[in-house]
Amino acid sequence: MRLMNRIMVTIAVIVCVSCERAEESSHEEVHWSYTGEGAPTHWADLRPDFALCGDGTSQSPVDLGDAVPGDSVSVTRDYRPATLRIAHQEHIVDVIDNGHTIQITYDEGSTLDLGEGIVYELAQYHFHSPSEHTVNGEHYPMEMHFVHQSADDRLAVVAAFIAEGAHNPAFGPIWENLPSVPGEERHLEHVSVDIDDLVPMEHHYYRYQGSLTTPPCSEGVEWIVRANPIELAREQIETFRAIFHENNRPVQPLEGRSVALVTDDE
Repeated sequence: MRLMNRIMVTIAVIVCVSCERAEESSHEEVHWSYTGEGAPTHWADLRPDFALCGDGTSQSPVDLGDAVPGDSVSVTRDYRPATLRIAHQEHIVDVIDNGHTIQITYDEGSTLDLGEGIVYELAQYHFHSPSEHTVNGEHYPMEMHFVHQSADDRLAVVAAFIAEGAHNPAFGPIWENLPSVPGEERHLEHVSVDIDDLVPMEHHYYRYQGSLTTPPCSEGVEWIVRANPIELAREQIETFRAIFHENNRPVQPLEGRSVALVTDDE
């Protein structure tokens, strides 16, 4: 009988340990992603501070096809050439460094002025494939985001669609050094990249108020999207897609917002 009691106690301990492990496992954090349990439809449920991803009313990206003519704007860029600091980002939660892409962190001192008395400093730029914004329901092969932040933490993102076309040599220094392993970073002091070569100034933009397109989906972001795409060759696009593909959030409802098609008056 004593032997039987010992066996029962041992079984009970094993069951309790298994229950604890199962409970711990159920509380393990699910990282946000673009597929599976961490996909965009689940972002709002992953963490309390991701609630805006489901409850927000000014979310991005959106379809730009219903844009209406707006007042002219002043878009002044003062981007300086910078050394190349490039990283393969994953599972990073921060208002700027929010991961899941190839990100180039920019040197301090490059600014954006939208003519409203607020100066935004360029923090980083990164890529999505396919494009996050659409035009009349159609995606471009890629989209490039330049993330800016003001001294009082306001955010502005300048976006450029990327279409398939001619080979673009300006992207050579970046594409030749793309890290393929999550967490890998490369800082190349001898390599300088000039954004004015990557994305020349444009005179026509879509403009609207939106959010970050990744958790925590913070709202109040000023979006300026180039109306005309830049080009990369098919092989250049495929080089990026070999590392990241379908890292785009689906378009979100406008919820009464309007998108303006504006002209740079500079």
